[in-house]
Amino acid sequence: MRWIYRFSTVFNPNSLTLYRTYYHSLPIICDVNDQSKVETFHAKLIKDGSLQILNTGNHLLSLYVKSRNLGHAQKLFDEIRERDVRTWSTLLSGLARNECFSLVLDEFRNMQIEGVCPNQFTLSTLFKCCSSLCEVRLGKELHGWIIRNGMELDNVLENSILDFYVNCYKLEHSKRVFESMEEKSCLSWNIMLGAYLRNRDVHNSLALFKSLSCKDVATWNTVIDGLRQIGFLQTSLDILRQMVESRNLFNKVTFSIALNLASSLCDLELGKQLHCRVLIFGIQADNFIQNSLIDMYNKCGVMEKASKVFSRTPRDSLNSDEKAEIVSRSSLVTGFVQNGNYEEALKTYISIVREGVKVDKFTLTSLVSACEDLGIGEQIHAHILKGGHSLDSYLASSLVDMFAKCGSFDEAQTIFEETKNSKNVVLWTSMISSYAAHGRGMDAVHLFECMRNEGIEPNPITFVGVLTACSHAGLLEQGQKYFTTTKIYSINPEIEHFNCMVDLYGRAGHLEKANEFIHEHGISHFSSVWKSFLSSCRLHHNVEMEKWALENLLKLEPSDAAPYILSASMLASDQKWEAAANMRSLMQKHRVNKLPALSWIQMKN
Repeated sequence: MRWIYRFSTVFNPNSLTLYRTYYHSLPIICDVNDQSKVETFHAKLIKDGSLQILNTGNHLLSLYVKSRNLGHAQKLFDEIRERDVRTWSTLLSGLARNECFSLVLDEFRNMQIEGVCPNQFTLSTLFKCCSSLCEVRLGKELHGWIIRNGMELDNVLENSILDFYVNCYKLEHSKRVFESMEEKSCLSWNIMLGAYLRNRDVHNSLALFKSLSCKDVATWNTVIDGLRQIGFLQTSLDILRQMVESRNLFNKVTFSIALNLASSLCDLELGKQLHCRVLIFGIQADNFIQNSLIDMYNKCGVMEKASKVFSRTPRDSLNSDEKAEIVSRSSLVTGFVQNGNYEEALKTYISIVREGVKVDKFTLTSLVSACEDLGIGEQIHAHILKGGHSLDSYLASSLVDMFAKCGSFDEAQTIFEETKNSKNVVLWTSMISSYAAHGRGMDAVHLFECMRNEGIEPNPITFVGVLTACSHAGLLEQGQKYFTTTKIYSINPEIEHFNCMVDLYGRAGHLEKANEFIHEHGISHFSSVWKSFLSSCRLHHNVEMEKWALENLLKLEPSDAAPYILSASMLASDQKWEAAANMRSLMQKHRVNKLPALSWIQMKN
């Protein structure tokens, strides 16, 4: 609409009667969800001249804020010459509600320049913004200003200050604010309970929880979900059972939290019981509940149930919430991938594309990691580019892995080089591992050094990649150096790193050193170590050591076919047919069966 009225217009006293008529009927005059009605109401106020009265302007500003029309709200705000604390508070709360936190702080500075003193409502909004942006210094300055000026605190403002310190991980400050509060509401106790849980202080959080004489549903939700998030799953389950026994009614949030707990525990029986309660309460169409149910069945490996939950949800309830639709579809795709059903994952993805539903990056990352066919992988990559998705490090690393796995190494290298601004250790590791898998050991080592020069610290998987590269390329000295380098980054070598070193020594022909390494690091009880050593013995035709490695391996895994097959193949290659036949007979004696090999042939798509 056109902005034709200016507050510089001379005030007409005759408009006071009109103002009273309008102002008393303001709350019922228009629906904030209907933009056109708010704008029509605005036009009427301009026409009769009552908009020049501050209270009328404030009320209209509130309507624009509630209808989330921030553009018109900002224009109206700029038109108001004599702004009071209500004017500023209305604008700031509207910006905060739309998560424009930095803009709120900028406008607050303008409010200070104008000389308008904030009230409790304004300060609550500011603390919320400081909390969201983790602006500790500004939050402390506001708190200090309140204390210096002896401002009277209501419970809402006190809770805002408490929540600010909790979200900024200032536990000691939180305790002092909490103890100084004369009246503590349920929200105050819940905030403090969440603070202890966030700091993994289970003892104090449970003590505080037990000391509460009156617990509302939010209190139960806070402690159950808090314990789940920090890994105390069994304790969280015990509290959930206590909630049931105390006959406290569940709300939708409780059901969602409980289903997430069942997912974390992979407890299908608990999940089914909760699903029954959801059906009894008739809330299965709720978007959060539905997505929690799908996720629970995904984690428990029952994808048929997850598909049924999705298919039985009324489409109208999902179509009304685009975000919920995206999450539901994405959960299904991710569930199929996590459970190894890649074909169904691709079918679901294709249906998503055909129906025009957006896909989030997390789903695309999962789907790309499951692609073993280059043609399908290239189509998904094309869809990512057409959809305007920027390649973050995780999505890029999945694409690098996929193209490298499918043998299209040039594509993998191109994606790595084009992802310039968001390269993290995950992406670097994917590229290093791809070089290692393709036998380009020197390139992997060079890339590893480039990563270190960029100031990015390698993780344990990075070292597995570079050690594998050194092993495949026969870079013994560099491999030994990198194995020692793990101590610099406070990484404790795991079995994967030890296997790489045994393979490195073995491939280089240093079988005695490999044997010494195994006993020096006390890893002789791992079958994977002896499998690597056995392969090296076969490579260098060392029959004596091969027999010794086979004996150790058979003690650990007498039912595994791999050592028998390796030994028989080695004996046959040395034309020791009788010994090879005896090894096959030994397999039959121990009833060890070799899994038949398979291969896929693609014809006409």
